[in-house]
Amino acid sequence: MDPSASPADKQAPKAASSNSLDSSSKSSSLGSKFAGGGGENGVARDTPFAYLDGEEDQDQKNDVTYVCPYRGPVFGALTITNYRLYFRSLPLRDQEPPVVVDVPLGVIARVEKIGGATSRGENSYGIEIFCKDMRNLRFAHKQQNHSRRTVFEKLQANAFPLSYSGRLFAFAHTAANTANGAGGWDGWAVYEPLAELRRLGVPNDMWRATKMNDSYAVCDSYPAVWAVPKAASDDFLRRVAQFRSRCRLPVLSWMNPRTQATITRCSQPLVGVSGKRNADDETYLSYIMEANAQSDKLTIMDARPSANAIANKAKGGGYESEDAYKNVEINFLDIHNIHVMRESLRKVKEACFPTIDDSKWQTAIDNTLWLKHIRCILAGAVRIVDKVETMSTSVVVHCSDGWDRTAQLTALSMLLLDPHYRTVRGFEVLIEKEWLSFGHKFQQRVGHGDNKHSDADRSPVFLQFIDSVWQVSQQFSNAFEFNEHFLITIVDHLYSCRFGTFLCNTEAERVAEGKWFPCKILHKLSPQLPADLKHKTTSLWTHINSSLDQYLNPLFPSFTHGPELVLRPNASVRALRLWKGLYCRWNPGLCVPQHGYLRTRELLSKQDLLFKRVDERLKSNNRSNSMQTTTRLASPMH
Repeated sequence: MDPSASPADKQAPKAASSNSLDSSSKSSSLGSKFAGGGGENGVARDTPFAYLDGEEDQDQKNDVTYVCPYRGPVFGALTITNYRLYFRSLPLRDQEPPVVVDVPLGVIARVEKIGGATSRGENSYGIEIFCKDMRNLRFAHKQQNHSRRTVFEKLQANAFPLSYSGRLFAFAHTAANTANGAGGWDGWAVYEPLAELRRLGVPNDMWRATKMNDSYAVCDSYPAVWAVPKAASDDFLRRVAQFRSRCRLPVLSWMNPRTQATITRCSQPLVGVSGKRNADDETYLSYIMEANAQSDKLTIMDARPSANAIANKAKGGGYESEDAYKNVEINFLDIHNIHVMRESLRKVKEACFPTIDDSKWQTAIDNTLWLKHIRCILAGAVRIVDKVETMSTSVVVHCSDGWDRTAQLTALSMLLLDPHYRTVRGFEVLIEKEWLSFGHKFQQRVGHGDNKHSDADRSPVFLQFIDSVWQVSQQFSNAFEFNEHFLITIVDHLYSCRFGTFLCNTEAERVAEGKWFPCKILHKLSPQLPADLKHKTTSLWTHINSSLDQYLNPLFPSFTHGPELVLRPNASVRALRLWKGLYCRWNPGLCVPQHGYLRTRELLSKQDLLFKRVDERLKSNNRSNSMQTTTRLASPMH
């Protein structure tokens, strides 16, 4: 069987995988339930896998060869739907398990034809598929039956629907799901901005909430609700916004409930080569500093290398001068830009897939510089934690536009400071708040539904954040309520386009009820993408929270001991390692054994059993004590 096939297929060869990503690490629940029942609420179909609601056949070929890089060519049937590519081999022997490849089309980055009319070599004529999840797939076709053309066309149209006047699967999935009467817990309700601010203690004497951006007119890439210093009026904030790139002025991300030290986020100031100053911006940063009575200084963490920050002055940007901004110190964190990160991940893929050279493995990983970049992100977050927690100093975080490296730093430092964000629901809130509402450009960085695989705006920024969280979880194994499977599921559905959570670039685009907005990265060649995602698509959190037991960490403290309050991970490269469970899961020579996931489920089951026994023993003891007390009260006096 193909090493990249799912555990379900290995255990039950005649049942389809419950994964739609054929992971050897039980990576996610991208697909549907086991075959035989049709869609989640749909009609049963005679197919080797279960269809999701809204999933429809597009093409099927019964004479395709999958060129497996580990096992070699295998002959079988290929099915393409509007959600997935599914290949199942025809075993040559009765007891031989089939090779299964099950890939959501949203994972596909590009599709290329290989070979031509004059190709003569075996399996030299067909299609090669390059995926966003670190693997490539190759299928060979017979020239005489012309099957390659229709497969190529269907893959192009359904993997890149926004480039071919189509729509993403998330909309069809939810429409069919609603029609079939599906309900349950609403993942769109996991984050409520005012409720989260109240949890942080806002409003208070120094901070207030404002809805001045409820029409997204002040800043179209910011959320509708902000927390800002009480001393700053709305009119004053509008003037401050004009001096920040993309009008992304400093607003509150997190507050220490004990010291009132804060983390605020923004974009670079528009100082330019002439070193322009803005009195409103300088006053505003002093308001942020003065809102924290524990310190008379303010620290600015600029995520960029200092050389890059200086170079941005030529484009009208730059950084805060310590001469202009009183009682402010600035630190540069040396995190490189999106183009450097994209190239680094490309090298990781080359090292992990399809083959490896054991003698050069460590050198190959070192040459990717991936762990060095992760170290810079982690080290920057630890410096923020030290300032806020140890020094009780407020911190302002920015990069250039404030929606990539800034989000990495604020979200990761908040995770280290606040145990709430280390729970399942808290982590979902963290992603909704720091990544989605504050305008990380998921559509541009991931390229949902478009065929511009070489777009310079694509970059694994969010993937690096999830990787950083995994690194911390390896150093503090009992500090997180969720497990590795939870993180991998998030990464898988970042690409899958099954849910609406990661679609679009900004909150304004996602909530545009009844309207249509242009996807800017597709320029003028694409159709417009319908917004109002809350009502037209399903949230990933609905899917996850409906089956929480899959994602829980059995080592996480329960009612007996609370998690450690503040985490300070070791950010040295020596303490970091490549996440093989994610990057190497398709390579049988490097993949992590799949029994870890099953062991987690077993431990959770035993934990629940022990909790029940403890409860029963406590109840029994209480009843016994109660009976003894009653007996003593009823006894005659002597």
